[in-house]
Amino acid sequence: MGTALVDKVWDLHKVRRLPNGKDQVFIGLHLIHEVTSPQAFQMIREEKLKVLFPKNTFATVDHIVPTEDQSRPLKDPLAEEMLVALEKNTKDFNIQFFNFASSKQGIVHVIGPELGLTQPGMTIACGDSHTSTHGAFGALAFGIGTTQIKDILATQTLALSKPKSRRINITGKLNKGVYAKDVILNIIRLLGVNGGIGFCYEYGGEAIDRMTMEERMSLCNMSIEGGARMGYVNPDDTTFEYLKGKEFSPKGEAFDTAVSWWKKIASDKDAHYDHGVNIDGSKIEPMVTWGINPGQAININENLPEVKSLNASERETAEEAYKYMSLPAGKPVKGIPINVAFIGSCTNGRISDLREAAKIARGRKVSKKVKALVVPGSQQVQKAAEKEGLDQIFREAGFEWRQAGCSMCLAMNPDKLQGDQLCASSSNRNFKGRQGSSTGRTMLMSPAMVAAAAINGAVSDVREFL
Repeated sequence: MGTALVDKVWDLHKVRRLPNGKDQVFIGLHLIHEVTSPQAFQMIREEKLKVLFPKNTFATVDHIVPTEDQSRPLKDPLAEEMLVALEKNTKDFNIQFFNFASSKQGIVHVIGPELGLTQPGMTIACGDSHTSTHGAFGALAFGIGTTQIKDILATQTLALSKPKSRRINITGKLNKGVYAKDVILNIIRLLGVNGGIGFCYEYGGEAIDRMTMEERMSLCNMSIEGGARMGYVNPDDTTFEYLKGKEFSPKGEAFDTAVSWWKKIASDKDAHYDHGVNIDGSKIEPMVTWGINPGQAININENLPEVKSLNASERETAEEAYKYMSLPAGKPVKGIPINVAFIGSCTNGRISDLREAAKIARGRKVSKKVKALVVPGSQQVQKAAEKEGLDQIFREAGFEWRQAGCSMCLAMNPDKLQGDQLCASSSNRNFKGRQGSSTGRTMLMSPAMVAAAAINGAVSDVREFL
């Protein structure tokens, strides 16, 4: 019986088995940002430690940055303080920092892949739950806490429990207007927000094989919303072509050697998995969340579920969701009015996401009842979009075009919902208060679906625009 990628990569990075039963695992790539790293560096100083392998750690600023005015000092004193701390910490410990002046700043899970830092067969950690994004390259990537950031800085290792493996096959071909975001929302709806606890998800099948790297990143990004610590796609020619020529990718013969090894770490055809799921991709439709967790999702042609129709274990949360969201059970999700439309985030802030949304926005106008903004995931995405004229398409349609950052995904910056505004969002979480207002409401969907909702002023079926 063959071996899955999760087992191959884990065993290659395992240093030893610890007395508590966990494994000490070497971390090949460590990514940091301004929010979760200051306390870790403080611990390093207090314990009189050094950063063992500074060349394995890379930093950027993303969560707290404003997307309108990024001049220094930042207008928010706390944000400026956090940025100053990151500047000092990276300088003191000789860590490369992609700041505003670098032209490479952006959301940590966008810049890692676009710079070629993220590569197959790696173990990757970051103080951010959506580190699972990097699994799209055939890496084991996961979020960590501040104490674990300190552990990596000091030892380049972590104490971890190996997860079980679940293979999720998406068969067939996705229909027009159905995107990776719809696939992962469908998976989470099916398996539940706790379904992945204790598992690493391996995504495969014909529909996944056809996906671009950016689509695979969107898919893996929300593995954490399904309860899985990690999610990955096996590396293939699509992966290798994406990495070729990237700044930190191997060059020349070294690249060919790397590809030869990357192919070997992919799961064997007869690999063993602890569990498996098969989903017909041709039956997936555009998805929309209606509640307060990503598992509360339906397709655009469905009605909001009646509480009594749900499993007993889901009813209490559903009642809580309806009370918070102020939505009518049993009514169509299509046509629900929105107040705000947000396109961006580490889930859907890449150039292909903006292109798909721009196709919908071109020649149309945002509803006068809607505030709509587009936030590129990195400075490089912003530059590429502006070179293609996407910014002009959005501006002419009535969207606000912003600078790179996390923006309204988690609202640790000026981009926030006000009151009980309802937002059509391409981000990853629809928790209570997630977008900056304790009463603000979020409905997750693909960037193209967000653009359609912005134009109609209500939740819409993007297929009617294509």
